[in-house]
Amino acid sequence: MALRHNDIAPAFRQNVSAQDYAPKRIIDGVRFIPIKRFVEAGGSFSELGRCNGGELQDLPGFVVRQVSYSTMLPSTIKAFHLHLAQSELWFVPPESRLLMGLLDVRAGSPSEGVSMRFVMGDGQPRFVYIPAGVAHGAANLGTELGQIIYFMDQQFSPDPDKTDEKRLPWDVLGEGFWAAERG
Repeated sequence: MALRHNDIAPAFRQNVSAQDYAPKRIIDGVRFIPIKRFVEAGGSFSELGRCNGGELQDLPGFVVRQVSYSTMLPSTIKAFHLHLAQSELWFVPPESRLLMGLLDVRAGSPSEGVSMRFVMGDGQPRFVYIPAGVAHGAANLGTELGQIIYFMDQQFSPDPDKTDEKRLPWDVLGEGFWAAERG
């Protein structure tokens, strides 16, 4: 026999809710590009991309100008930063698992103010393309070292007069944005 809402004990009834399974809104211009991973008894292989004159075949118009590698210790949050002109393509190896966060701060964008949270790595090889003006960061909620390889269409300059990198507070969306989901 199926229960009705009133069949739940009064002490718990007010806390009962339904989880939202509706598709989440994607920030305008953000793209997820799957990567094939071939697994065999001795390991695995993934081709990250093919370039023609620096342009990635899977992302026409994106010319690679710099490739970087970063690690994140457990319990680390690296957020938020954005670029005024530079776009990025992030890859988290399948052996790592990071919580990624994006926030569209572009005035007049169709998705202005929209934020996204999603997991990268964790056995699922894919790229995420982050257009200029979209603030981004990552949190390592796990117990192992996290790794990110990222491709940029501009070269980074640490010179304060030339740098394209800008910062927002890590908790601009609240401390809970970077917390593991509970429930």
